[in-house]
Amino acid sequence: MTHAEQPPCLYLEVCSQNEQLRLPLHSSIVLFLLSYCDCESFRVFLVLGDSSSSEPLKSQLPASASLSDVQVDELPKLVSSCRLPAALDESAQICRAGLAVVLRHIIDKSIEADPSRKDVAALLGFKKTCLKACAEVSKWTRLCEIGIPSAVEEHLHNPGDVGKQLPLPVLTLESRLAEPVKVHNDDKIRRQKLQEQKRREKLEPVGGQANKEPSPGRPPQVSDELELRAALAKLSVVSVPAVTTRENSEIRKVKTSELPPLEHVFAEGLYFTLTDVVLLPCIHQYLVRDLHRIIEQCDLFRLPNLLRWYNRVQEVPGVMRAAKDCGLHLSTLQVATTCPPWPSAHPSATLLEEEGSQETTTPLPFVGGPRPTMTKLKENGIEAIFASHPCPSWNLPWDSLPSAINPTEGKMSNIRAIRKMQQLNNLIAMVTDLARPGDTIVDFCSGTGHVGIVLAHTFPDCQIILIENKEESLVRARSRSAQLGLKNIGFIQTNLDYFTGPFHIGVALHACGIATDMVLEHCIQAESAFVISPCCYGFIQNAVKFTFPKRFEHMILCRFADQTAVQLPPERRLIGKQCMGLVDLDRSWAAEASGYSVQVITMEPESCSPKNNMLVGRPPQRRGC
Repeated sequence: MTHAEQPPCLYLEVCSQNEQLRLPLHSSIVLFLLSYCDCESFRVFLVLGDSSSSEPLKSQLPASASLSDVQVDELPKLVSSCRLPAALDESAQICRAGLAVVLRHIIDKSIEADPSRKDVAALLGFKKTCLKACAEVSKWTRLCEIGIPSAVEEHLHNPGDVGKQLPLPVLTLESRLAEPVKVHNDDKIRRQKLQEQKRREKLEPVGGQANKEPSPGRPPQVSDELELRAALAKLSVVSVPAVTTRENSEIRKVKTSELPPLEHVFAEGLYFTLTDVVLLPCIHQYLVRDLHRIIEQCDLFRLPNLLRWYNRVQEVPGVMRAAKDCGLHLSTLQVATTCPPWPSAHPSATLLEEEGSQETTTPLPFVGGPRPTMTKLKENGIEAIFASHPCPSWNLPWDSLPSAINPTEGKMSNIRAIRKMQQLNNLIAMVTDLARPGDTIVDFCSGTGHVGIVLAHTFPDCQIILIENKEESLVRARSRSAQLGLKNIGFIQTNLDYFTGPFHIGVALHACGIATDMVLEHCIQAESAFVISPCCYGFIQNAVKFTFPKRFEHMILCRFADQTAVQLPPERRLIGKQCMGLVDLDRSWAAEASGYSVQVITMEPESCSPKNNMLVGRPPQRRGC
């Protein structure tokens, strides 16, 4: 059977604990989604670390899935270069890795197989952006994709060392579930809610307040309120009557600020999304493993919103069936109607306050320009240093290259295409000086493949891997590659953290903001050479992986480093260039601390881009090549 005839494949990790096989949470989440979507588009491989069999896990595996065992050393190269879960397409050239990326891909495949599944399409949320932002920059994605699964895994791996405090990620989710909901049709639903409230008031008998008390274990506004009915109606695969009739004129005149807030129903607000699919197996496993201690220490009272969410999710059509199919035995839990206050010295409460303060911290306003900072640095012997370009006149033979390689064939203006060609001349010249036959060269933040495809054509004896988070860009790059018949190229849709394979040279053209720092860190960890062109210095900000400033005042310099556009006055552009050089000097120091030889070089001609710096780094083993 040829690659083109093979179905797409999913690779899920199986781990061992106390000599017993078990599914890590990310594998359980993927299987749960497959069952919920009734997706049969993939052949699923359970990745085992030895010659064991997955037979003991049969009760946790959907009966409808096409399942096979595979050993770690038998994985395809692209898959073995990534953290699992991973999906490989029919051509075996595009690999998608990481939990959120793989889950979104499963949804796309399910909709492709059955376009009538509105409930599956709704999982991607409004504008199809649910968990699309990568965990390196989105705190919400990081909490759902990494934070909560990791905290629960710690409980599962070390049952004897379970702490007496609720995990911080769980507390953070509890806090988020208490926030009012904001959705794109917020005003309309809130007016409908107000109308229902007024209608009930008219129907209430005198002294009927007692009837408003919730029954034991059933908090107000759960399964009989407008929010949940609106959410479930969106998931229905058949026509559902509107939740209410059109509001009357009295309701329409009410100011938006006076409308009742919408209660949280699901994790991201009003609607059941992919986030809920990720969280359900995690929270269920946490409650099942730790329920006795939680009840014993009255921590159940600390999680009223989380428990209400856990009960609501079970009302979603298809959830109970999918859970049972995957060996998750869900049950409704009683929710406390009153909660004792947190102890003043409760460590988890303190941690939650600290995390909240980090999320809401805003940078101080800039005062003045960069000159005071630059003067202070100069007094301490710190100035931007630009190495001379080793081959300023070097050009690719564009006239003899296939037309599909030329940027002029893409969707860009002629002027922009010429500048892109000049930028590629610079990067390929630097890689030519570094590359050796048999090298693996990675094009990070590859976009539609302008750099990677030229690399694959120019270095046929090297293996080229394009890494990009945006699926649309990577699919377009794959199409261009197929048109050229390139065989030494592979594509990985993933976040940088999920790529773990070895490589010899890392390349990135105009990696925005901290993406440059992430690529640089990745190259240093892999002890690989690098050619990186930074961009969007003004987007550099504190993030999960990096905290600024490092050695000097990054924030001021970064703001003015972006002021290099051609329409600006020459003096202002010169200051911007010096700020760029100072920021990149700091980046070069980080690599030099790891034994690298680093140069900051200006592209030729300088007019090819307002962001025309290149960081070229050689690890000790590549010096002199």
